[in-house]
Amino acid sequence: MKVTEHIEQANGNTLFSFEVLPPLKGQNIRSLFDHMDPLMEFNPPFVDVTYHREEFVYKKHDNGLLERKTVRKRPGTVGICAAIQNHYKVDAVPHIICGGFSREDTENALIDLNFLGIDNVLLIQGDTRKPEREFKPEPDGHAYASDLIEQVVDLNKGIYIDEELENAKPSDFCIGIAGYPEKHYAAPNMQTDLKYLKLKQEKGGHYIVTQMFFDNQCYFDFVKQCRKAGITLPIIPGLKPITSQKQLTILPQLFHVDLPMELSKAVEECNSKEEVVQVGIEWTIQQSKELMEFGVPSLHYYSMGKSASVYEVAKELF
Repeated sequence: MKVTEHIEQANGNTLFSFEVLPPLKGQNIRSLFDHMDPLMEFNPPFVDVTYHREEFVYKKHDNGLLERKTVRKRPGTVGICAAIQNHYKVDAVPHIICGGFSREDTENALIDLNFLGIDNVLLIQGDTRKPEREFKPEPDGHAYASDLIEQVVDLNKGIYIDEELENAKPSDFCIGIAGYPEKHYAAPNMQTDLKYLKLKQEKGGHYIVTQMFFDNQCYFDFVKQCRKAGITLPIIPGLKPITSQKQLTILPQLFHVDLPMELSKAVEECNSKEEVVQVGIEWTIQQSKELMEFGVPSLHYYSMGKSASVYEVAKELF
């Protein structure tokens, strides 16, 4: 079932959903299921699965020359999604990214997903490859998420790269897109960011999932600005419980978000990791309650491979 259909069938009630990371290379699917098992108690209608592009490492040889080798830290998202749907009978939402994919790579991944009965995708540009500072698309790849949307919409119409295909069957993907309540880091201002978000809607996006935020006013303002700009899609808020003091600096660096002074002060005053975790849980519970009162379609939690805090939040709400 499509994410938008789940939202419609909820009749205004707030759903519970979360995002998982594929297990590290060398681990098996059981490590992922162990993470997910507690959260399935709250009956999520869909679960997002991230995609991590390849990275480069340089191996130094005895002659002093460097050899660049491509490595992947995590297994493929397509197989993980198939395993999740088969094991839990829940809809999996794979992330499809621009980085590391040609148009043909993207089409092949989408064909595999379609064969497996996976009919939801979240389309994003993806991270810049380390240690590069600027995003660079692959040859014959996509530079922007809006380009990805065009390819998926074409496939939904039965239009493949090979134009000579006869009787090509269309796919039927529900397309999720990303929104940034505190602005995408590459956008010069919020107005420009909203312009491109509206473009993604116009090209065929069906719903929006936001970057994490820790101040609900950022989300409320974002929704208001979206509606004023003519963006009418459901907007699902993304939340993450703080679990360590290091995240006070790591999260703003990685995700370009602000942490409210009240939250950062409370975390700084903690004397143990357990105290930090409890602060994060309580903050996220209060965020969640306020967002539920606002009538959000789903509360979407970034678990980052650790389910304990999200579980403690969800058991207070669902």
